[in-house]
Parts: sequence; C-alpha cells; structure tokens
Amino acid sequence: MKRWLKRIGLMLLVLLVAIQFYQPARNSDASILNTRGMEKMYNIPNSVTTILRQSCYDCHSNNSRYPWYANLQPIRYFIDGHMKEARKELNFDEWGSYSGRKQESKLDRIVKQVENEEMPLASYTLIHRDAILSESEKKELINWINAIKVKDE
Repeated sequence: MKRWLKRIGLMLLVLLVAIQFYQPARNSDASILNTRGMEKMYNIPNSVTTILRQSCYDCHSNNSRYPWYANLQPIRYFIDGHMKEARKELNFDEWGSYSGRKQESKLDRIVKQVENEEMPLASYTLIHRDAILSESEKKELINWINAIKVKDE
C-alpha cells in the first residue's frame, strides 16, 4: 500500500511540474489603442481613474496586472477563469460597445455593489490589500457615477 501511495505522489509531483510549462496568453496588451474604453467616453478625474485601476481594472478590463503567483499552475487557471467571468459581466475597456441602457444599468450595479461592499471581491482584497476601498474612495466613486448619470439624462 505504501508503494502505491509513493507512486501516486510521484505521479502527482511530475504532473504538477509538467503543467508549469503551460502558460496561456495574459490578459494585458497596453500596445492596443483602446478607443471604446470608459476613459475615452467620460472625463474621469485622476482620483477616480486611480480608484478604478487599483480596485477594478485587474478583473474588469483588457489589461490586468498579474501577481508573481499567477505564474504557477493551477493558480493561473483559477485566476484566468475569474477574470474571464468578470470581463463578461463588465469590461471597462469595452464600455463604448455597450448600449446606453446597458451602460446605465452597469453604473447602477457598480454603485449598488460598492455600497454593499460586494466589490471588489473579498477573495481579491484578501491578497490585494491596496484594492480595498476606503469610505472616502467609495463616496468619491459613487458621487462621480451619480454625476455622470445626471449628465446623460
């Protein structure tokens, strides 16, 4: 029985090492000119841009900052899955491709999720402490969103 456990353990170790060679393309390409992004559509104050980039863009844009541990499989696979799902829900770099109604709905959901502390996700802020929104950052972001919603009406 111990022999089988050693073989299984060795096979798992070999498999773990082997999958490290699989490194899919990263979700980041700063060389692409983004013409549909939210930053192209609105005059966003620098402080709000900083908040969005620090707390939202890693998952909700086409340019993510990857931490060192994203080089390890299967962690990378897990991260990529979350980012793909997040971009499907909201992608700030694709903002211009959303209809006006969809944009308004997304803005409403951002406000609601920030107010209810649903975003950024606790699983993300556990490791990325700088992504935690302070009360003043939440207020600033929500006030800016409410201000652009009034302008669009």
